[in-house]
Amino acid sequence: MRELVLRLARENPTWGCRRIQGELAGLGCRIAPSTVWAILNRAGVGPAPRRAGPTWTEFLTTQADGIVACDFLHVDTIGLTRVYVLFLIEIGTRRVHLLGATTNPTGQWVAQQARNLMLNLGERAGRFEFLIRDRDAKYTAMFDVVFHAEGVQVLLDTSAGTQGERVRGALGAHGPAGVPGPDPDLQHPTPARRAARIRRPLQRAPAASGPRAMPTRPPDPSCIGHRPERGAGAT
Repeated sequence: MRELVLRLARENPTWGCRRIQGELAGLGCRIAPSTVWAILNRAGVGPAPRRAGPTWTEFLTTQADGIVACDFLHVDTIGLTRVYVLFLIEIGTRRVHLLGATTNPTGQWVAQQARNLMLNLGERAGRFEFLIRDRDAKYTAMFDVVFHAEGVQVLLDTSAGTQGERVRGALGAHGPAGVPGPDPDLQHPTPARRAARIRRPLQRAPAASGPRAMPTRPPDPSCIGHRPERGAGAT
């Protein structure tokens, strides 16, 4: 049954789960649409509209030179202030453009950074055809209009944060030498770390059991009952 479901999906890219289930019912095979979906999902076969066209990886590979992606990364300062950095990366050359940094990224601020980018790119903006962004509410309609005016189509990506984490790691790898990294215990410590940090000052070495030994002192000649030794010429 599994091989038959996969064969129908492979030979008919436009057929969905219910269409495959109906065709199997016509052949005398009773199977639920949810079972068909589970078989296709385990085999890595996507929905019918996506099977008819190129995959996401194929699309990025063939159109890499004309694709840019934007995302946010954040940096926590020593004063416990979170700074948001908006960047744009060219997929073909992996070149990163840092658009701006702020502690309060609003939709108006993001749209203004997009305008500044287009002014800086100038004629180079015409070489890009697609912009990939996530569904963050900070990307308003005005942000998309800035790119649409230059003929750039905006595509929504559901896997948010991936570009941000990669760029943040790349920037951290090129940090100034000799600067220590943040203490992992100070960055949102887990309950286990917090308990261990509290127990450290309380865990002292136990005192030795038994009577304490008294320190020894040399005899004092002035003590009663002590007679100094007589020398050779003493009478």
